[in-house]
Amino acid sequence: MASNTDREMILADFQACTGIENIDEAITLLEQNNWDLVAAINGVIPTENGILQSEYSGETLQGPAYGPASHPSSSSSTPSSSSAFRHVVPSRQIVERQPRMLDFRVEYRDRNVDVVLEDSSTVGDIKHILENELQIPASKMLLKGWKTGEVDDSTVLKTLHLPKNNSLYVLTPDLPPPSSSSLSGALQESLNQNFMLIVTHREVQREYNLNFSGSSTIQEVKQNVYDLTSIPVRHQLWEGWPASATDDSMTLAASGISYPCHRLTVGRRSSPTQTREQSEEQCTDVHMVSDSDGDDFEDATEFGVDDGEMFGMASSALRKSPMMPENAENEGDALLQFTAEFSSRYGDCHPVFFIGSLEAAFQEAFYGKARDRKLLAVYLHQDESVLTNVFCSQMLCAESIVSYLSQNFITWAWDMTKEANRARFLTMCTRHFGSVVAQTIRTQKTDQFPLFLIIMGKRSSNEVLNVIQGNTSVDELMMRLMAAMEIFTAQQQEDIKDEDEREARENVKREQDEAYRISLEADRAKREAQEREIAEQFRLEQIRKEQEEEREAIRLSLEQSLPPEPKEESSESVSKLRFRTPSGEFFERRFLATSKLQVVFDFVASKGYPWEEFKLLGTFPRRDVTQLDPNKSLLELKLYPQETLFLEAKE
Repeated sequence: MASNTDREMILADFQACTGIENIDEAITLLEQNNWDLVAAINGVIPTENGILQSEYSGETLQGPAYGPASHPSSSSSTPSSSSAFRHVVPSRQIVERQPRMLDFRVEYRDRNVDVVLEDSSTVGDIKHILENELQIPASKMLLKGWKTGEVDDSTVLKTLHLPKNNSLYVLTPDLPPPSSSSLSGALQESLNQNFMLIVTHREVQREYNLNFSGSSTIQEVKQNVYDLTSIPVRHQLWEGWPASATDDSMTLAASGISYPCHRLTVGRRSSPTQTREQSEEQCTDVHMVSDSDGDDFEDATEFGVDDGEMFGMASSALRKSPMMPENAENEGDALLQFTAEFSSRYGDCHPVFFIGSLEAAFQEAFYGKARDRKLLAVYLHQDESVLTNVFCSQMLCAESIVSYLSQNFITWAWDMTKEANRARFLTMCTRHFGSVVAQTIRTQKTDQFPLFLIIMGKRSSNEVLNVIQGNTSVDELMMRLMAAMEIFTAQQQEDIKDEDEREARENVKREQDEAYRISLEADRAKREAQEREIAEQFRLEQIRKEQEEEREAIRLSLEQSLPPEPKEESSESVSKLRFRTPSGEFFERRFLATSKLQVVFDFVASKGYPWEEFKLLGTFPRRDVTQLDPNKSLLELKLYPQETLFLEAKE
């Protein structure tokens, strides 16, 4: 492996031989050949037989020693190039050229086709592959996007000195275009789609995965990339935009980029070292350089203002209103404004922010049943941070993040931009989380915002599981959310187990208490029934006594009102009546034959058999005497001189 000093010498020789002035491109080509100078030159400069030998081997080089871009001075070896050649290629060593593979991304209307060929292939070979893929005759195709001017079907690819990755597009002027209705329908569908832009920052070799809706503009993409890379829009040098992307105000759906994923490369345009004529010449390629006019800012550094400050001020000036009012009395009202402003900036696809105080969010997340509890996610917004716009639009509004948060989290938000709101949150943080967490947030710099706090409620306190800063990706954010969920799920299962055991104990106790209560109720009911029965018996006994007393009084009254019983020797006619009681006993009495039947009834009643309850029955003939006229005499009723009557209770 070559040392750093050797690599600098190899790089200088490679640029002198090939005429490639872009250092990044030269380093990439050398790294592809493991810093083998001759192999790298052979990969760029076509030769007649694919062999290039060192001039120090005593033989001549086959094929042109330098590419078309080489200067005449390059034909003579410099001391540095000599040493580099001697180090890399020993004397009389022959290096065979390996076939070089080229990648092409070919766009046609709403389709993209990837083609991989050796550099020994021709342009016609690409058309034949596209003919099979697109079902378009090769003769009808115009293959555009070559950086070296017009080519024909017989042109060999290696003669064009192409980089490894290339973007082309197909035109078919002889074929009728698709109907306008289908195009408008496809465009409308693309406006509703989400595009993944994989943007490579050339200088630092870092990739950013950015999600944009089809309705986003190219200018919005470039502004977001400025937030990530600190490269102002006017200094951005782009590769990978389709030929149809002719205006920064164009939407991504109409630009012709690949769905669902499209690769782009951005670098810093070296405008300080270029003349105005060079700048204007480069700006004619809308796919490489932003068409934003930078003339008004060309001399900004002379006044002590750098690009980052200037565009940061412009970005802030575009914001219509703050996320949250300063010194808001009601946290719920402040969160309503925050949600409305967040939707206006980043769209309606965002987490559902809890409307209410932080304490109310705790109640909602932590103090329900164990099965219903959730984690609390606290989002801390900061408008002055360069990461905020990208974090909100690309991470926090990603559908996967929004869905995961809505299912497993209660999300509460606060704006830390204004100092009064910042101080208010730190006070709340100290009260609910403790001074350590508050101090951690207090020491965070503006560029580390926004912050995402993951909080789990415990029996005696609230624990902050994670503090996620704004410089993260969707995948990393999802991983950290899922890791917090694993911790929470384990704790939740323990809480559910404890809660179930506690509920089981309480259920047993409730059942015992209920059984005891039912037993007491039964005893009380039994006691009350007994008391009612005794009271009823007492009442009936009282009634019975009263009735007996009343009957006894009536009997005595009737007995006293009866006429005296005539003697057997009486000169008057006497009727002797004999009475048989229901129990079989007999009693008798003598009555005057002229006595009325009512006297007989009174006599029987005085013996305890009132005629209202009993009836007197005669034997011969059998008749109910109580149905006879009580005012008639015994003689008239033929109850003379004697008669036996039976007492029978009425039904």
